[in-house]
Amino acid sequence: MQLGSVIEIGWRASEALARATSARVLSAMRASIYIVVNGQILWLGGPADVMHSRAVLLSQPPDVSGLVVGDTLSVPPCTVAAWRAAPLCANPAGATALRRAAGQLAKSASTLGEPTGFGAWLAARPLAFPLAGAGESADALAAACASDNAAGAAEAALALLGFGAGLTPSGDDFVGGAFFARAALTQLGEANSVSWQQAAATVRSAAGVATHPISATLLGDLLDGHGWSPLHDLARALASEDAPAAIDAAARLTRLGHSSGWDVLAGFLGALTAPLLHW
Repeated sequence: MQLGSVIEIGWRASEALARATSARVLSAMRASIYIVVNGQILWLGGPADVMHSRAVLLSQPPDVSGLVVGDTLSVPPCTVAAWRAAPLCANPAGATALRRAAGQLAKSASTLGEPTGFGAWLAARPLAFPLAGAGESADALAAACASDNAAGAAEAALALLGFGAGLTPSGDDFVGGAFFARAALTQLGEANSVSWQQAAATVRSAAGVATHPISATLLGDLLDGHGWSPLHDLARALASEDAPAAIDAAARLTRLGHSSGWDVLAGFLGALTAPLLHW
């Protein structure tokens, strides 16, 4: 199979491909391919796709015709520097600013476009099938995160894992967004208590059996504070209270997948602003 040249690559993908370029197809999507290299799940996309630590973006969208799970393909050599999101700078006022700016963005989230998935929850609209029964768990997770209740957050998260349709169910993305918010607060200087480390470990372990391996992997990254480039841009913009940059990053995030971007955004903002939300 002929692939285009590598124009961007995430740091996890770069490390995996430095040791091998032969990949096994895990899932062929409409214009992207999930692959396994040295036990690491990566994905091949086109030049317009969103950057992620596991992404290998090619000069043209990969041709997925005829590919089946288990096929072997060779990834083109990479000569570009690996992308890695810069961590947030520790700042005593940063966490307060992040929460305050997140609250302002949450109030105007409906201006970002028509919400899908848990975006409806964020916009105080009824959740559509198949998420109609997940509102209470979403409420509980957001409230637990916002009130520093790690055990409560883990319990609520477990009820959401695997909930929804698609390769990365909405429940997984919402949980990931919420725990990414906790990781952002840690980077800004809030203590990462043992209880939150245990909560993340509980979610990671449960995801391994409750959801698809691809979704479990991406959720694991979010638990560690690694996600898609617009999510990192959003956290940075909110921490510096740069409203225009935050709106731009949030809008880019909502365009991710069918509803994944909205799901992640809802979990992220909900975890930071639960006392200010509609419920």
